[in-house]
Amino acid sequence: MTTYSATIFEPLLIQNRMGSSKLALLLVLVSCVERCLSASCVVDSFSVKEDFDPKRYSGKWYALQKKDPEGLFLQDNISAEYTIDDDGSMTASSKGRVTLFGFWVVCADMAAQYSVPDPTSPGKMFMNYQGLASYLSSGGDNYWVIDTDYDNYAITYACRTLKDDGSCEDGYAIIFSRNPRGLPPAIQRIVRQKQDDICMAGQFEPVLQSGAC
Repeated sequence: MTTYSATIFEPLLIQNRMGSSKLALLLVLVSCVERCLSASCVVDSFSVKEDFDPKRYSGKWYALQKKDPEGLFLQDNISAEYTIDDDGSMTASSKGRVTLFGFWVVCADMAAQYSVPDPTSPGKMFMNYQGLASYLSSGGDNYWVIDTDYDNYAITYACRTLKDDGSCEDGYAIIFSRNPRGLPPAIQRIVRQKQDDICMAGQFEPVLQSGAC
């Protein structure tokens, strides 16, 4: 019988150990990246517009992009008119087309009232909304103004359902503009960064503004 020296197999054993070590290191790195990404997507960690001023925010806005939540949502020609009441609270009337029953496309009118649960963070509001027709829904959502310059753009965000790790299970966001024709390139870059900050990069779709509503 032929016998082999252990030294013949030592390079293979060393190579296998090195391969196993590299694989283990790679798995650790992937796990760390996943944890870091999950941590950065915790909804409570998202920053909103500092010292949000509802008076400067008031007026008409047009939706240019949106990320929908689950279920029925306005599909296009979305606009919102914000006003400040005598007591300083903010209300809004909004319009947009929606498809009902899978085939019936109508212009829907909505109304909303906003409250500020924490006065130290006025950019984090709660919105109570009502559809101004029997077939439209009513309810309440968070309404966070992630960023705005008041004169050109605004980014709003709401998370309806949280995952166990604090990231969002079901949420939506809208990119608003004062001009229905769009935003200049410099502001588009800001918007893209903010989309990434709220972990929704690549999830937005354009909103048609044809004047239908």
